[in-house]
Amino acid sequence: MTTQERRAWTLAVTSLIGYGVYLALVAADISYVRALLWIVGSGIVLNMVVDMLSGGAQKPDQRDREIGRFGDHIGQSLVVAGAVTAMLMAMFEVRHFWIANVIYLAFVLSAALGSIAKIFAYRRGFHPW
Repeated sequence: MTTQERRAWTLAVTSLIGYGVYLALVAADISYVRALLWIVGSGIVLNMVVDMLSGGAQKPDQRDREIGRFGDHIGQSLVVAGAVTAMLMAMFEVRHFWIANVIYLAFVLSAALGSIAKIFAYRRGFHPW
């Protein structure tokens, strides 16, 4: 398993676990702002630590870069969809809670689906256009 594939696995797992913890905290009547800040900050730090501990100094080769670009394109499309949805919700003056949740859900889906696309490309083969 290459370093890039390992990063994709850790990002997918930590983003989905973080979202689950966030939903549990919000369901337990904890302020969504505090929960969101802690979960996002913890996720960033956790991914950095896991990357350092798993030997993140390997340089990616051409295949790794193409797979990374492929997964990033898939993930970024979800960020754009979430941003457009949040912009429309702001125009219709929806509560801040829902706008923040749509944006966070878009980030989580972007990380998870982009990582899953990368993992499939590593496991099933990658055929550039």
